[in-house]
Amino acid sequence: MKKSQKLNRGAFINCPFDRQYLPLLHAQVFAIHDAGFIARCALEVVETGEARLAKICRIIDACCYGIHDLSRVETGKSGLPRLNMAFELGLFFGYKTSGNARQRHKKILVLDSKRYRYLRTISDLAGRDAECHSDSVKELITIVRNWLKTTSGLKNIPGGAAILRRYRQFQADLPGMLKLAKVSKREIQKLAFFSDYREFVIAWLETNPS
Repeated sequence: MKKSQKLNRGAFINCPFDRQYLPLLHAQVFAIHDAGFIARCALEVVETGEARLAKICRIIDACCYGIHDLSRVETGKSGLPRLNMAFELGLFFGYKTSGNARQRHKKILVLDSKRYRYLRTISDLAGRDAECHSDSVKELITIVRNWLKTTSGLKNIPGGAAILRRYRQFQADLPGMLKLAKVSKREIQKLAFFSDYREFVIAWLETNPS
């Protein structure tokens, strides 16, 4: 592959943005960075005056890797399903199949919390394996790590068990980091603090290399 065709190590996270999913999002961000990649998603820029769809497309365009979790397909209080994740998966596929040579090197991981459910909700994915994490942080870290290792071909990526141990240590150290940064524990649990959380992950990894 020519250098000009390569995308960076950005990994686009397409997942439910709710408090129930937050522990999985946080674990995923840590695993991506510990494996040597860069976690990106629509939450990284809260308000710039840029249309949300344009922002999502800009991030997708820059990322070689796309991790798409279809866990929230059930109908909510409105009686309607949440289709954002399926829509962004479609956008990523569109860039991969119809983009230039650089975009055609994109890699896609489809996730769900229930095995084979995706075949009932998006039948067009038949023939493409999706991974089931069962809402388990341990399972999700292992799945993401293994996929990044396989698709990138990079060597020396820590195993899933090692990344999980380091994530637990990061969680233990995070309160002290928050105190020094004058960020509350309550704040870091808010989706609006995604970029702050990612910065804490990066800072911890710089002082705790694998």
